[in-house]
Amino acid sequence: MKATFRFGIHPDDKKDRTKDLVAERLLPDEKVYIPLSQHIGAPCEPVVEKGDKVRAGDMVGKAKGFVSANVFSSVSGVVEGIVQRECVSGQKIDHIAIVNDGKYEEKNMPVLTNPTSQEIIDRVREAGIVGMGGACFPTHVKLSPNKPIKYLIINGAECEPYITADYRLMMEQGKELVEGILLLKKALQAEYVYLGIEDNKPLAIEEMKKHSEDLIKVVPLKTKYPQGGEKQIIYALTRLQVPRCQLPMDVGCVVDNVGTAFAVYQAVKRGKPCYERYMTISGGAVKNPKNYIVRTGMPYEDIIKRHEVTDYIKAVCGGPMMGLSLPNLNAVVTKGTSSLLLLTKEEIRETQPSACINCSRCHMVCPMNLMPMMIDGYMKKNDLEKAEEYDPISCIECGSCAYVCPARIPLVQSIRLAKKLIKERGSKQS
Repeated sequence: MKATFRFGIHPDDKKDRTKDLVAERLLPDEKVYIPLSQHIGAPCEPVVEKGDKVRAGDMVGKAKGFVSANVFSSVSGVVEGIVQRECVSGQKIDHIAIVNDGKYEEKNMPVLTNPTSQEIIDRVREAGIVGMGGACFPTHVKLSPNKPIKYLIINGAECEPYITADYRLMMEQGKELVEGILLLKKALQAEYVYLGIEDNKPLAIEEMKKHSEDLIKVVPLKTKYPQGGEKQIIYALTRLQVPRCQLPMDVGCVVDNVGTAFAVYQAVKRGKPCYERYMTISGGAVKNPKNYIVRTGMPYEDIIKRHEVTDYIKAVCGGPMMGLSLPNLNAVVTKGTSSLLLLTKEEIRETQPSACINCSRCHMVCPMNLMPMMIDGYMKKNDLEKAEEYDPISCIECGSCAYVCPARIPLVQSIRLAKKLIKERGSKQS
């Protein structure tokens, strides 16, 4: 039996259009806009001014606090100033506007030879590396746990439909990726390393086994969503369960994405800060979907101009299950951008929700063993106290419940609202 977690769903993965396409390097147009917040935590403080000349790899925003991450120019050129632009949530935040000179001159950090654990952590902080799977949590914080770590788990599941960015990274950068994983192991002083890859990626499993040389245990995972969820992949690979309101380090685990491990390799072995990543452009409205190596700060609209696109109903940053629906294409690529999807009418549900039929399918697929129908029902009655009894805080917002709901009830939005109100109430009481 292949490693997996309990419950979950198995949507059509829709990866065939891009999985065999080698990633192309995509260079920005005349301007990039570097967001000062590309991570969980405090936004950066700008360290450049209008008229400053920069190179790719020059710091333009300095981390403000421990839970924050430096940001860098992705091109060489001249700083035009600080502007407010929409991010993927629709909120306007500060960006550093840089006029691209097209030369792509680079500034790298010194390469580290046989670094110590602390030197790796310091370099990760200096390079501004965050969780590249989408969470964008500053990686140097993860590498500084206050408890001993037994298992380093590398997430190569890529369980969201359409996305093949991590797959192409594993296929194209396997040797370098293994070096990055071993650097993470050294930083954490972990005993064991597991790399979990869903079994719908057999070539990637073979490729990573070829380069791992028994230093990393490459484990095929059952293809199931959300196999890449942090608690789900920990359980699948170790059978350890992370208790409610606790962190992976509380059971001796740290989970990092394959993209994060590759960024660590680049920072330590090549001296390259974090301003570039693998990304998938797909969806039924894109006639020529592709995988790219793309630089941060490039507007989505500039990427889409290079594609033949039919009418689309919805644009999504990330996967269709947990990604964000975009109001427009004004947002830019960030460190956490794994994909941009343009979906047609046939690919989305436009059916209006109806009354719950008490089928309990949402409960039967929930990977956290919650009862989404009860949380939703009490939220509709404005009874937050009763809704809280069903533990909405533990929801990982994977969308499995809404996916199987025959009444098409937007269960995730209801649970998300409950979580928000509970946290706000806690903040007021503290």
